[in-house]
Amino acid sequence: MTDAWPTEIKVHKDHSALTIAFEDGSSFTLPAEYLRVESPSAEVQGHSAADRQLVAGKREVRIAEVIPVGNYAVRLVFDDGHSTGIYTWDTFHELGREQEARWTRYQQELASRNLSRDTPGTVRRH
Repeated sequence: MTDAWPTEIKVHKDHSALTIAFEDGSSFTLPAEYLRVESPSAEVQGHSAADRQLVAGKREVRIAEVIPVGNYAVRLVFDDGHSTGIYTWDTFHELGREQEARWTRYQQELASRNLSRDTPGTVRRH
């Protein structure tokens, strides 16, 4: 846990990304597609590492709504109907810090399963 505390959260006008700035001076612009495929929801993460899902075909997904959850998180609603992930401030901070590595791994996993960012599909990750 980083005890990250946001100073600003902004959804871009075209709803394709969210920018979040933190008290520690860090700031991250997180694409909607990245947030969707890395959703902290049980639907994506499963209940164990073996249950994690690889979500494809989300290149055009957009953030439809940001709903506050107490003072520790938000629920993101995506225009594909996904709305079950609770993104804590620490989750956003982690996703920002690890964005390059996670995104590279995601693209490699898609390629290894002959999936695409454009063609919908969900498979269990290994």
